[in-house]
Amino acid sequence: MSARLEVRRSWLAGEEGDFDLVLVLAAGTLLAVGLVMVASASMSLAERDYGGPLYFFWRQLGAVATGLAGAWLMLKTPLQTWERLGPLLAVAAFALMASVLVPGLGRTVNGSTRWLNVAGINIVQVSEPARLLLLLYIAGYAVRRNAELRSSFGGFARPLCLAVAGCGLLLLQPDFGAAMMLMVVVVAVLFIAGARLRDVLVCGGSVVLLGALAAVAAPYRVRRLTSFLDPWTDPYNTGFQLTNSLIAIGTGEWFGLGLGGSVQKLFYLPEAHTDFVYAVIAEEFGLVGSTLLIGLFGVVAWRALVIARTAAQKERWYAACVAFGFAAWQAVQAFINLGVNMGILPTKGLTLPLVSYGRSSILVTLIGFGLLLRIDQENRNGNRRRPAAERRVSA
Repeated sequence: MSARLEVRRSWLAGEEGDFDLVLVLAAGTLLAVGLVMVASASMSLAERDYGGPLYFFWRQLGAVATGLAGAWLMLKTPLQTWERLGPLLAVAAFALMASVLVPGLGRTVNGSTRWLNVAGINIVQVSEPARLLLLLYIAGYAVRRNAELRSSFGGFARPLCLAVAGCGLLLLQPDFGAAMMLMVVVVAVLFIAGARLRDVLVCGGSVVLLGALAAVAAPYRVRRLTSFLDPWTDPYNTGFQLTNSLIAIGTGEWFGLGLGGSVQKLFYLPEAHTDFVYAVIAEEFGLVGSTLLIGLFGVVAWRALVIARTAAQKERWYAACVAFGFAAWQAVQAFINLGVNMGILPTKGLTLPLVSYGRSSILVTLIGFGLLLRIDQENRNGNRRRPAAERRVSA
């Protein structure tokens, strides 16, 4: 009896096998729920505009298959490969973000030029892979320049200036949500790597000030900021998305209307399968179902942080920084999306990780999870030789 109990405890702690089974099950469940809900939320739109009710589902499924292949490649690639390639990855990230601003390469959708277009085909929304590439570079910088990062403002300011330059390119698209997420990831990695609290606070104050200036610089952002405070004052214009989201969430009550039973997705709620898929989930599965969904995101964030902590305990500093940065990325993006759906945050064009429709988002997210599982696998191996940069930091 005690032996079986110990096995169960080890399994729940993620100690059995080559990687964290709890993380895989939680992320896999979110992915499966996402595919079902993309189909449910988009059927009417797909039928009306694209000639088939499962148009968005098949496209999302294709992106998931590609993302899983990318995750498998990440799982098979040693982490120190990405550490060595860090500077090249940063160059690639900036090349991607700048490419959409080149006439003929960028495609404008809904007033924003975010897609890299080649031969008339949308290849990728560049902010997603650029964020992952910069995460890998910043983690390497935090390890190589750790002493400087801990002791001087200059060591903290240099990668921050790089992030600000990246945010500037994203704001030119414009993509305020992606710029904000990039800054969150960079500051999170630098802070966990040992940046001084006063430097982080100075940075935080500056980011808030610059964010406020960027918000008021564009009229549509001002409307978003003011409309979310009281969307009912203009429910058919600036408050249209939020009021319909709140109606959907309220209609679901405790147990929802059942799968496929949402009314708001029938051309009332804009972006029902992308930014506001959580509102459809709440309407169809109620408070119970939507709370379980939030719980799954909590499990994913918890297991990712456990992987980061384990890497730090083993003095695998680069791995710890990458894992923590990815955990912060997923947790903050999920929090913002849920907050927007519930009306506690202004509207942002950020998807719900693993759940919302968005091929670039799901592709990069799954590749990121493959990277996270590689870190976990190397943590469990224990005997893998640490990169020279990591040994210098630990010394």
